[in-house]
Order: sequence, then C-alpha cells, then structure tokens
Amino acid sequence: MMKYLDHLEEFIITFLIGAATLIIFCSIIHRYAAGLPIPGLQDRLIAFNFSWAQELCIYMFVWMAKFGAAYGVRSGIHVGVDVLVNRLPDEWRKKGVLIAIICGTVFTGIIGTLGATFVWENGMHYAVYTLLSIDIGDVPQGPITPDLEWPTWIIYSAVPLGSYLMCFRFMQVGWRFVRFGELPHHDHAHVDGIEEEILDQPGILHDGVTHKGGATK
Repeated sequence: MMKYLDHLEEFIITFLIGAATLIIFCSIIHRYAAGLPIPGLQDRLIAFNFSWAQELCIYMFVWMAKFGAAYGVRSGIHVGVDVLVNRLPDEWRKKGVLIAIICGTVFTGIIGTLGATFVWENGMHYAVYTLLSIDIGDVPQGPITPDLEWPTWIIYSAVPLGSYLMCFRFMQVGWRFVRFGELPHHDHAHVDGIEEEILDQPGILHDGVTHKGGATK
C-alpha cells in the first residue's frame, strides 16, 4: 500500500498532464478542421461542442499545482531560505528544521480543514445527502461550472485533498528527519530515466580521473 502511496502524486500528475495534452491537441485539430470547407465533415465538426475543453484544462492545471506542491514536499524540490539555518550550530539547526516542518504541517492542515469546510458548504453536503437519501431540507445544491456544468465543489476538492496530502508529506519528512537525521534532497541536474555514463573520450574528467586516448592518468 505504501509503495503506491509514495508515488501517488506522480500517478495523478502524469494522468492529468497526459489527459490535458490530449484534450488540447484534439481541441486545436477540431478548431482548424472545422474551418475547412469540406462538405459534410465541416457541418459535423461545427455541431460537435468543444467549448468545454479550455475550462477543463484549467481545472486540470489547478489540480496539478496542488498535488505538485505535495510532490515538492516529499522530494525536497521546494525553494527554501535556509542560509540562517545552515549557519546555526548542529543542535540548533536540527531544532530549526523541526520547527519549519511543524509549521508546514500545521499550516497545510489548517488550509486543508478550511478547504474541506468550504467544499462541504459549497454543495458537497447536498450531493452526500442526496446519495444517502437523507432529507435535504433547505440545503442548497451549490453552484456549477459555466461550460462543463459540473458542481464546483468537485473542482474545489483539490484544495483540501492537496493540502492534506502535503500535511501528510510534511509528517513523513519530519519522522524521517527525527529518526535518521536526513531531509529529502532533489538533484536539479539529474534527469529521471537517464543514467549517467562514463565517457571514454580525451579530456573528459570524471570522478577526478582524466581520460586521455583511452587510458587513465
């Protein structure tokens, strides 16, 4: 279970990027093809409504941003101002890191709770009551999106879900730091999927060894 949870952000972001790319591609093809004076085909393309594509892609990018932030916490790619912390003695540095992690945990937990409250009051309670066949009473249905006509609480769910996931990642980072004294670090020069190879070429310096004419010096 944890194996999949540790890569949850990648799964979600990969799916959203792929789906958004496909939708944008189809939307562009539809736009230009509908302008071609081809009898029969042009009428069918014009009749096909693609006005929802832009709105859906915007929502996808919002979800990508929220879950990308959680990925940043887990992998250590968030920008941090740690000049002062690194100058502190080792004992104080650890306390400073822990304080930062605790603050991140509390902040994202609060944002997640506020977001969940907003989503519940924005129409989710109406959907849940209807699903469970509970008397709705005066509970409002909630607004819908302009083009897709989806309940807006579904779109806004990215806030509590992404924030709670960030909170969980902060707790993971804090637990590992307390236990092992290590923080996640991302090498910006490394590209996933590309393995570094030792180049046997003249003048190439690798790991302190200069290769020249196939021999080492």
